[in-house]
Amino acid sequence: MRILHVIHSIDPASGGPAEGLKQLSLIYHSGGHEVDVATLDPPEAVERYNFPAKVFGLGPSKGVYGYSPHAAPWLNEHVGAYDLVLLNCIWQYEVLAAYRALKKVNKPYAVFTHGMLDPYFKTAFPFKHVKKTLYWHLFLKDILNNANAVLFTCEEEKTLARQSFSGYRVREQVLSFGIFGPDIDLASASEEFFSRWPHLRGKRFAISMGRLHPKKGLDIVIEAFAKSLASYPDWELVIAGPDQVGQQALLQALAERLGVANRITWTGMISGSLKWGALAASDVFVLPSHQENFGIVVAEALACKLPVIISNKVNIWREIESYQAGLVCDDSIESTRSALNQWLLLTQSERAELRDRSLKCFDACFNYHVIAGRVLEVTESIAREKPRR
Repeated sequence: MRILHVIHSIDPASGGPAEGLKQLSLIYHSGGHEVDVATLDPPEAVERYNFPAKVFGLGPSKGVYGYSPHAAPWLNEHVGAYDLVLLNCIWQYEVLAAYRALKKVNKPYAVFTHGMLDPYFKTAFPFKHVKKTLYWHLFLKDILNNANAVLFTCEEEKTLARQSFSGYRVREQVLSFGIFGPDIDLASASEEFFSRWPHLRGKRFAISMGRLHPKKGLDIVIEAFAKSLASYPDWELVIAGPDQVGQQALLQALAERLGVANRITWTGMISGSLKWGALAASDVFVLPSHQENFGIVVAEALACKLPVIISNKVNIWREIESYQAGLVCDDSIESTRSALNQWLLLTQSERAELRDRSLKCFDACFNYHVIAGRVLEVTESIAREKPRR
């Protein structure tokens, strides 16, 4: 079977959708399927990303919407050669261009929304929601309602998606990401991490990893750290991730005002063995996001037996709670501070048990080897269907 994924960018710094597609591509290959990717990254950029699929760079794109004059001609010419087309994310030009091309051929397609129908955005960005409502009724409603399936990475995302727009009549399907755990020696990876940031050796530290973005609640992390762990001299905070929207300067100014700037290590984006080493060396992972579709890095933390403190706006919080693999809080300073204090009160044996449950949660809910069969089953089923439109 030939599969085409259409996505705005495969740049790892762009966040979860790119990483999720990387994992899915490996699953498709394991099932004997061929997968290509059409992206609005410039052709010269895609080679740098070492992506496990053939990638066609149709960019560069222009503006926030991401228009590229190269996208529609390529999609019109090529979509008919695939057995299934999968559209990733929903608000940018490449999805509309792909849908228009699909209308000309008799091929099924599905859409990964990647949390972009979460009602959080309606209240957090009301002006943008007005524009999105117009775009929804002009184009997007038909794209989703006519899809063979709209794919969600967890039950929580599926439920929340129903609350954003009227005329929502999609064919829902839950298809979790399968995550690869670390395939390296974690002790060596931790040593590599400490060699890079030697001042953390011998310290206990909480870590927050991911894009530096307002929705991630990193201001909450810093405030809660200042009111809880910072009173203990052996505790530090590590914030790891790329700064794409100018958040780091604002967060560093907050840390200065709270008197904890010298207790925070900013690593920038880390990947590969450094990423696994950072997670393995940490004591607890903290992510009190205001909205998080799936949270691949949360699953990666669990794979390293690292307990997590996450908000109930991270859509896999129910899985974490059911396995008692961490602590679930509200996306507020006080609730996050309370969770950190609760963590401090755990005994050594209780923390060891929590680490064991973290790995069990990963293996049961997110492990590639468990999820892969389901991914292939659903994908192959959609490809056999007739187009709905």
